[in-house]
Amino acid sequence: MITPSHAVKPESSMSVMDAIHHRRAVRHYGSQPVDADTIRALLDAAVHAPTAVHEEPWAFAVIQDRNLLDRLSDSVKEMAQHEAQRPQPAQETQLARLLGHSDFDVFHGAGTLIVLYGRFPGPFVVADCWLAAENLMLAACARGLGTCVIGSSVPALNAPSWKAELKIPTPMTAVAPIIVGVPAGETPPVSRKPPEIVSWK
Repeated sequence: MITPSHAVKPESSMSVMDAIHHRRAVRHYGSQPVDADTIRALLDAAVHAPTAVHEEPWAFAVIQDRNLLDRLSDSVKEMAQHEAQRPQPAQETQLARLLGHSDFDVFHGAGTLIVLYGRFPGPFVVADCWLAAENLMLAACARGLGTCVIGSSVPALNAPSWKAELKIPTPMTAVAPIIVGVPAGETPPVSRKPPEIVSWK
């Protein structure tokens, strides 16, 4: 296993398969900031993802202001508590319980949140944004950075008040919010089931 670096690597010799197998959902971060050049490199990796009909339907917001992240985290928790009043699947119930703690940081102490937005509606826009998100996460892994998708923040990010504060055009929709930072320690691997092949003719 590759031990996460405590300094951002400007470049890496990690292979694509290494990055795929060593990427982790990191939920503990150190205080080291992610610099602007590194973020631009991650965004460049993102926009080299496949895209249907070459529409490139994505746009990005980068949030590094700590006060803004804390307030957004509070909004996410507040919305989750409202949603907790209705019947939920077990996974959502567990998430609502976690978000119910007042001192819980939705962004796990990470100092950078990168949000991938779909610029317009379309049948392949969401898929394109997730392909770009995976490129970004693998590029971050190759540089010794940790990432984690914070899906629970999507409703808040799409709320009119937060769109206005972040100056996000109304037609855009938040698809993939990803925290990025230097891991605080090592994140152990999670076992994966073998591929379920339902047809091979």
